[in-house]
Amino acid sequence: MLERCGERYEGFGPTLAAEKLAEEGYRVDHETLRRWLIGDGQWKRHRRRAKHRSQRTRKEHFGELVQIDGSHHEWFGCEQRRTCLMNMVDDATGTSMALMAEEETTEAAMRLLWRWIDRYAIPKALYTDKKNVFVTDREPTIEEQLAGEEPRHRRGKPCKKLGIEIVTAHSPQAKGRVERSHGVYQDRLVKEVRLHGITTVEGANELLADGFSERLNAKFQREPARSRDFHRRVPKRLTLAEVFSREETRTVQRDWTVRYYNRLYQILKENRPRPRPKEKVVVRLLLDQSVQILYRGKKLKYERIAEPRPRKHEKAAPVQEPRPQVQCKPAPDHPWRTFHYGRRRAACGR
Repeated sequence: MLERCGERYEGFGPTLAAEKLAEEGYRVDHETLRRWLIGDGQWKRHRRRAKHRSQRTRKEHFGELVQIDGSHHEWFGCEQRRTCLMNMVDDATGTSMALMAEEETTEAAMRLLWRWIDRYAIPKALYTDKKNVFVTDREPTIEEQLAGEEPRHRRGKPCKKLGIEIVTAHSPQAKGRVERSHGVYQDRLVKEVRLHGITTVEGANELLADGFSERLNAKFQREPARSRDFHRRVPKRLTLAEVFSREETRTVQRDWTVRYYNRLYQILKENRPRPRPKEKVVVRLLLDQSVQILYRGKKLKYERIAEPRPRKHEKAAPVQEPRPQVQCKPAPDHPWRTFHYGRRRAACGR
């Protein structure tokens, strides 16, 4: 067993190494394996001084509070680029769900929350940090002031439509559930990725969807204090593909076109009601990159038109080289040579 740990499971903790050895038919208690590894010099005890903090009681219901955060780590080894693991953890049970992405982007957060809702339904509240992930410190727009709404990030708008409360944490220790879950993934997922030879984000997501998160939940999740589930079903009037989208306001031009990210969309004549020029419409960009244009809450029919060709710039006039400066010498009888200072004064006798 020690030889196997040195060959294949180098760097694995005793608990995880005991699980991997059990899969190969070598069954040993993790504490026994820990003593063997320490005696053989393959493992050292890690002692950490714990800082004094007040304990926060877990929520009592599943779905009452779900923590979400991103973990930037070298998931594919030190030689590969750093990527981000988006992770959601239920506060009452410790149930987790993860998604690998290149960066901690709005799209990655929306896709993970969408998967959670597909699996468990809509949670009551999300617990996140204050680094402009779901909230923002910008000034409210005129539309938000008129509606009496607080300024929200693009990620916070889908939560408002779904009725999800956003709770912000003031320190990483406040959302300790998801931070400890990051540690579990950084320990186990990194080693599992190495064993399977995975080096891409797509491969890591296939591993996560193939039962890796479910095995972690079966091992670490716990029963909630109360049996009532606080998750809510998605209302029939809502479509998640439209909820998890990016919405921005645009102005209709005089030719009934709308420009959105340097693309032109022609609003068709048969739309009823049809917006007038200079009126506002909402352009919705879905996660599959499809576009919807809404006016008074109704979808408009449109066609994407080709961009007009840029005007050919007129040929610039050839740049004339500066003429060489010629030094002109005045003639011997030039007034400049014949003028003498003080002559007038001498002629006047002064």
